Amino acid sequence: MPASGEGGTTSDPPLVDSYRTLLRKGGGDGFVPALAAESLAVLECDLPMIDLERLMMGDARERGVCMDAMASAASEWGFFQVINHGVGQELLEEMRREQARLFHQPFNIKEKAGLLNGSYRWGTPTATSLRQLSWSEAFHVPLASISGEDDCGHAELSSLRGVMQEVAAAMSRVADTVAGTLAKNLGHESTFPAAAGCDGTTCFLRLNRYPACPFAADTLGMVPHTDSDFLTVLCQDQVGGLEIMKDSHWVAVKPHAHALMVNVGDLFQAWSNNRYKSVEHRVVANSKAERFSVAYFMCPPCDSPVGTCAEPSPYKPFTFGEYRRKVQEDVTRTGKKIGLSNFLKGSTFDGLAE
Repeated sequence: MPASGEGGTTSDPPLVDSYRTLLRKGGGDGFVPALAAESLAVLECDLPMIDLERLMMGDARERGVCMDAMASAASEWGFFQVINHGVGQELLEEMRREQARLFHQPFNIKEKAGLLNGSYRWGTPTATSLRQLSWSEAFHVPLASISGEDDCGHAELSSLRGVMQEVAAAMSRVADTVAGTLAKNLGHESTFPAAAGCDGTTCFLRLNRYPACPFAADTLGMVPHTDSDFLTVLCQDQVGGLEIMKDSHWVAVKPHAHALMVNVGDLFQAWSNNRYKSVEHRVVANSKAERFSVAYFMCPPCDSPVGTCAEPSPYKPFTFGEYRRKVQEDVTRTGKKIGLSNFLKGSTFDGLAE
């Protein structure tokens, strides 16, 4: 059963319990007033908008302008929006309906029934303070397992996997186009991201839900983080809440109905020798409305070397698997991700080839 919140509200999953437990443990760390002060200073912005049709149909000059605009956005913002991306609006609306049906299943079903190969997660299991608590739930699904069969026997979810496959295929085409364009802008003519080993067996689709939060003034839907992949393609609804770090300030991203969000991940920053930026971002909680999003993560195989677009690289050689393990170790040990700085040449982190 959902846990009771203040004023008769409910929490499914039981995020209220996590919140109160951390509060009782003195896990606030001054977080409540700090977040309230930050929220007052947040400005809303329109991110750079890239028309992908110009890459496909424009003349050479238009293609060059579009490539330069995309590279500039990836370098300056780390985030940008794309339109005329080829992912049908009807398909995205169908995905939104399927997500709502999935997430509105009872908590015990989501947690224990093995939905989508047991990929369900909620909150932040490693949180030791309110600053580390994410007021959200998700299914983080490897693409290779989407075509599998559910073992929970829920007929009302029978159409979910087919829609997910369609969305993943459409978003992967966007990611391939963007990644290839950004790589070409750096003078890398080989086929990217295929050259990095990214394909339909290595990437992930993540379905997110951010429930309405009775403690929205001092709680985050998703704590600040960078993405540990090459590239992320995101479809969000119109509720809003995504914020990115720009010039040491949080900036709220204004949602656009027909645009997809694209952001650079840690691996692309490393591969580009820091030309493209993997930018910290977060999601703020909403007291009145739930929020849905779906994200496609472009990832290589775990044993794949991340590599570089050109030597010398500021980073030691490392594989995606090594990077993920170190991130998980840091989060478990410190409660937060450290990320790429561990892999800079001259860092004290052991276990990597020189």
